[in-house]
Order: sequence, then structure tokens, then C-alpha cells
Amino acid sequence: MLKVERLLVNYKTLEEFKKFREYGIQELSMLEDFQSNMIENNSDSPFYGIYYGDKLVARMSLYRVDKRFDQYFTPKQDYLELWKLEVLSDYQGKGYGKTLVEFAKSFRLPIKTNPRVKSGDFWSKMKFELVKYDMDRDKGENPLVWHPSGTSNQS
Repeated sequence: MLKVERLLVNYKTLEEFKKFREYGIQELSMLEDFQSNMIENNSDSPFYGIYYGDKLVARMSLYRVDKRFDQYFTPKQDYLELWKLEVLSDYQGKGYGKTLVEFAKSFRLPIKTNPRVKSGDFWSKMKFELVKYDMDRDKGENPLVWHPSGTSNQS
């Protein structure tokens, strides 16, 4: 069974993050996020990951957004922003990404994400839906949302 762990913000994790970048996933590198949150062993980090042995093979950032800033769900409410979901290429298709998304869903809050190019099938299987594009709000991104029962997309 795959286990999602909150990643400690420390230099060991920074070294693990560099491995993702070396696999050519630069557009989703969390290195900048990590460096801006650098507090040794911060246990309240927004980073989560899955290890295979002692190697970090999948990760994501998960931020809680206050309902005052909600432009995606009805009624307005706190939601999670899932960023930079990445699985090393040798580990793709083995349930790591799904496990991370199911972990995010376990908080029972709506989730918004901006998918990578060509990842639409994955997000569709995870029950995420495209929101109606709003030029002012979305600024060139194509956000997807998932909502637990009791919430719906903004019109």
C-alpha cells in the first residue's frame, strides 16, 4: 500500500526535489516553492510525497485557500489548491499520482488544480471537471475542479 507523507522542509528534501528536475520536469519543479519555504524541518509544509524505499518518487503541493478568495465553488468556501503533482517517469502508471489525489480528496474540501499538458485523461479519471473559462480569473490557465457532495462549480 502506498503511503503519502508530509515532506519536511530540509536540505535532504531539497536534494530529492533536484532529482525531479533532472528528469526533465522543469515546468513543474517545486524547487522555487521549496526554497521560498525553507525552514529547517518545518513540519507544516505544503509538500506531500510518496517514497519508494528511501527515494522520493511522487510529490505535490497542497495549499488551503480561504473562502474569501473563492471564485470556483458555490457556495463560497475554503478549498484546496493542488499544485505541481509530479511522478518520476519510471514510476508513472503505478498508482502514485492517484494516491496523492485521493489523499487530497480525503480532506473533503473542494480542490482546484491547473493540469499539465496532456494530463486530461488522468484528471478525468479522478473526477475533475473543467470550469467555464473566465479571462480575468483564469489568466490563460485551464483550471480543473473536484467537489465533494454539497458544492458545485461557480456559474
